Formats: sequence, C-alpha cells, structure tokens
Amino acid sequence: MQRVLLAMSGGVDSTAAAILLCRAGYQVIGGTFVAFTPAGGLDADGCTPDAREAAQVCRALGIEHHVFDFREQFRRDVMDYFAAEYDAGRTPNPCVACNKRIKFGAFLAEADRLGCGLVATGHYARVIRQEGRFLVQRARDHKKDQSYMLWSLDQQQLGRVLLPLWELEKEEVRQIAAGCGLAAAHRAESQDICFIPDGDYAAFLQQHLGRDCPPGDFVDAEGRVLGRHRGIWHYTIGQRKGLGITFGKPMFVAAIDGAAGRIRLGEQEALLSREVRLGQVNYLIQPPRAPFEAVVRVRYSHAGQAAEVIPLADGGAQVLFREPVRAVTPGQSAVFYQGELMVGGGIIL
Repeated sequence: MQRVLLAMSGGVDSTAAAILLCRAGYQVIGGTFVAFTPAGGLDADGCTPDAREAAQVCRALGIEHHVFDFREQFRRDVMDYFAAEYDAGRTPNPCVACNKRIKFGAFLAEADRLGCGLVATGHYARVIRQEGRFLVQRARDHKKDQSYMLWSLDQQQLGRVLLPLWELEKEEVRQIAAGCGLAAAHRAESQDICFIPDGDYAAFLQQHLGRDCPPGDFVDAEGRVLGRHRGIWHYTIGQRKGLGITFGKPMFVAAIDGAAGRIRLGEQEALLSREVRLGQVNYLIQPPRAPFEAVVRVRYSHAGQAAEVIPLADGGAQVLFREPVRAVTPGQSAVFYQGELMVGGGIIL
C-alpha cells in the first residue's frame, strides 16, 4: 500500500481528496502546514483554526494527521517575495511561489521524513506522463481548472504528485464530502490571498515592510505630469477606478515605474500588447530550441490567446501574440498550453 501525504486545509477540496485516495487504496496521511500566524493567534498546540478543522476531518476518516510549522520559510519565500515585487511596481502571484517552494517543496521534504513516496493536494488538474515527461492536464471543469498555478514545478516534483479531483465538478466534490457526513462539505471558499484575507494589500505591505509608500506622479506616455497618486502599492495594471482624478474620458493604469514612483496612464489602447518578455521560464515538455505555437494565458482568469513562444539564450522567452492582449502585467505568470496540456510558463518581465 502506497503512503501519500495529503495537504489538508480542512476545506471541502482536501476533504474530498482524502476520501477518494482512501477509496483508491492509498495509505493517506493528512498534513496541514501553518504558513503564518493568523489574527487570532495560534492555540496551545500551535495550530490555526484550519489545522484544527483538518484534524477533525482526519479523525473522522481514521487517518493520521500532522501539523508542520512552515512560518519562517513561508515568510521568506512567499510573503517577502510578494512584498518586494509589489514594492518594485510589479504584481506577483504568491500562489505560484507557494506551490513551488512550500506545497511541493517543504511539504515534499516532510513526506520523505514520514516515509511517503507521494504527495497529494486538492488542486483541480491532473499530472500525466507522456514521452518520458510529466505534464499537467487541465481539469475537466475548465471553470475550476488550476493547472495555471503549477507551471513552475519541476519534473521531480511532478513525478510524485497525485491530484484526485481533476475530473470532478465542484458540486460533485461537495457531495463526496457530504456523503461521509463531514461539515467541510458546506464550508465557503476563500477567494483572497491567504495572508491578506481582507484584500487590503497596502495595509499588509505597510506592516510587513515597516514603512509607508510615498506618493508620486501620474504621467502620460510622453512623461507629462497629469496629477498625484497615493503610492504605487494602491494600483495595478488595467485599473480605472480609484485613481482620484478625472480626465473627461476613461483613463487606465498602463505602466508602473517602481524605481521612480511614477504611474503611466493611458486610454484603452495603451493596455494592448502583442509582445511579452518572460524570465524564470520552466518547461514541462523537453526544453525547446526552436519557436513553438501555444495558447498563452497571462493571468489566472485569462482564457488564453494564440501565440508563438520563442526560447531565448538567457533562459527567458519572447511571446508574440497573434492578436493584442489586454493588461499584460509584470510579475504575473504567462503559462503555455497545447490543447489540454499545460507545458510551461514564466514570469512576465
């Protein structure tokens, strides 16, 4: 019987994943990591409310449960990264960093310690093997698909991953949990960054960095000053509302210069890009030497657009879109798809 360490949040997805893996004959061990100290603090056992709920689910299913304190590494690899990127005028995706370093990094190390050859999560996607490489297949329900978040994983990590929810819709997942009488079936989903549950990025950055963000200038494409802004932390590419000034026509955040503290505004056309430069590129397919065709998604909610991906000698890539793409944002991920397979990605520079 194969031992698998399952990332347990106490929510419906990880609960259903635990049930399915047990039914499939795996020896499942639940693992919950404490990533940061929540507003209410930790209990006497060093647990968060999520960890306590996960422990209750594991007791109900008759499986082991462990709690891992990843706060120091999570702060360094996710929170510090997020704050530094935002402070530089970029918009990072902390979930991508967490998956690489924590969920499929530090968590895998705990799996080794517990004698588990595999790890599992409640991500909606599927790992498959094709021509000697591990690739990620989109979830059957594209509305819940989370393959986008997994582009940075390497072959060693992917080769040890089980994702049992890939072919299910959300309501089916809830029914699996409810069928075992578990309260997690009715738990609401969180749509926010886990360490910023109220969505107030500026307040988090002020506390994390220990300082305020200075105000600066709004400028146009020629560098002419249009007005003053509250600080770059309060804005992101494509933003229209909340600028604090009016122009008699719709104006959008087109670019953020973190070093100079300037924000360039423009009309709708200023948000369109045909060409994107990427860094930190990771290929799940055999690393290509020649340009290749793919559908490229430039953010999690983006449906994707046909493009040519050109590998560069420095390890980056150039993406040439067939049609302009709106609001391409430095710091976000551009992820490559060929059919139903996610085959790589990189960070937008």
